[in-house]
Amino acid sequence: MSCEDEVMKIGKKLEKMISNNSADHGGADDLLNRLKDIPMTLTVLQKTRIGMTVNNFRKAASKDEIVVLSKTLIKSWKKLLSTDSTPSKPDKKEKEREKSSGSPDQSDNNSEMSESMDSQSSQGKTLMRQDSEASLTNDPVRLKCRELLAAALKLDDDTIIPNAQSAIDLGGKIEDAIFLEFKNTEQKYKARIRSRVANLKDKKNPKLKERVIMGLIPPESIAIMTADEMASDEMKQLRAKFTKESIDDHQMAKQEGTVTDLFKCGKCGKKNCTYNQLQTRSSDEPMTTFVFCMECGNRWKFC
Repeated sequence: MSCEDEVMKIGKKLEKMISNNSADHGGADDLLNRLKDIPMTLTVLQKTRIGMTVNNFRKAASKDEIVVLSKTLIKSWKKLLSTDSTPSKPDKKEKEREKSSGSPDQSDNNSEMSESMDSQSSQGKTLMRQDSEASLTNDPVRLKCRELLAAALKLDDDTIIPNAQSAIDLGGKIEDAIFLEFKNTEQKYKARIRSRVANLKDKKNPKLKERVIMGLIPPESIAIMTADEMASDEMKQLRAKFTKESIDDHQMAKQEGTVTDLFKCGKCGKKNCTYNQLQTRSSDEPMTTFVFCMECGNRWKFC
């Protein structure tokens, strides 16, 4: 079994423990110690996303030894990220050797070409930076909204997300996209900002923040997403269940009621209704009539 396969296998077991609320049960420390012994690489970290799994496991655990072991693993893996992001400096001796090699004419030509290429490269980088960064602003309302979005996108110290984008840059881009839509900082703009902040800070929906930080959801998309689109998978399933139950109740009311034109709907004025009678009071009292309008869905009680 390869290193990557073994890490994936351990990750699935940890996720299963989290979902079953058994993070402190036996075997958890063995799995974490196995991860500690595996020669981890940055590629394996990125492919398996084991860092996020261990961090979620740490939050679900209550035993101190398991929390400490999880933190130790995360800190050791963070060193791989910092090592990979550090650019290697060219050797000065090699530079001098390259400059001294070749004829004077060739050296001059080479230096001119390299200066020209460097100039073009810097211009290209400047253009790319201008395209990708948010626009500059001195508006105090916009600056405050960018701060709120950046704070909502900020990761915990123990959370590892490979290739994570800067929370400050992302906050600026999201705010910029929202401002471009409304062209002002009035009520609708502020409501949109508050909605993004609340959903990004929702601890029951951590995947939304992770997907934004990893670039899976661009700033322009999160700026216009609806509440249903930003909701967690569990919330989407719950809403679908409630919608189905509501439809079933509506259909049942249509099917089970007795059709009549004796009642007039106070909402739409039509007489296309159904009714049911139930004994809701004492036996010597008359029955209560529940009326349902087939036209607009209005319900009322007729005593």
